[in-house]
Amino acid sequence: MNVDRLAQLESWLRSGAIDQRKKAIDELAGFPSDIAVPLLQRFSTDPDFLCRRFAVMGLGNHRTEASFQALRTLLENEQDDNVLAEIANALFDFGDASIPLLQQLFERNRHWLTRQTILSILMESDQDDVLLAVIREALLDETQTVKETAILALGQLLKGPLQQEALDLLESLAEADFWRDRWRAATALTLATDPRAKPMLAKLQQDENHYVVAAALDSALR
Repeated sequence: MNVDRLAQLESWLRSGAIDQRKKAIDELAGFPSDIAVPLLQRFSTDPDFLCRRFAVMGLGNHRTEASFQALRTLLENEQDDNVLAEIANALFDFGDASIPLLQQLFERNRHWLTRQTILSILMESDQDDVLLAVIREALLDETQTVKETAILALGQLLKGPLQQEALDLLESLAEADFWRDRWRAATALTLATDPRAKPMLAKLQQDENHYVVAAALDSALR
């Protein structure tokens, strides 16, 4: 190991430009975990949030028990939502063990960035029951973008064993007063193959809002 090079990477990670910090993280991914992980742990509690964020990215590159536990600890103590969203992304690289942690974070954190990040992550998992539970809570969120992400996530459930539960929610959303809820419901319903979706889409194709109509008509093109 080149000690001078490691010192250079530490310097970049601590106070370098964005491209230098990214280069440091990429290079540290190739270092032995017993060297890289303690270094990244140290930087993950730095006062500079960018330093912490890049350190978290780096921990995700080393899928060891030590890095997983480090991320788990950070999840409990981090206050910046940009860093929390990065922790969520890094944890997901560890597979099913991360899912309960992500669900718990969603339940206790109401920031839009953290919640939208977790919804997007869970859409890539095979944990439909957890995704549905998170969607149900997100549909009650006061931030419209979080709610819309949840509505679109219902489209993912239309491909699996929970499609009827997803259709029940979309049926209600297709009748919502706010046009953006109907719009997103129409988009999600274009992924449905169940006959129940047809009358919902047919009604949405006659909606008073042209965005809703356009989204519903997309099902015919598919």
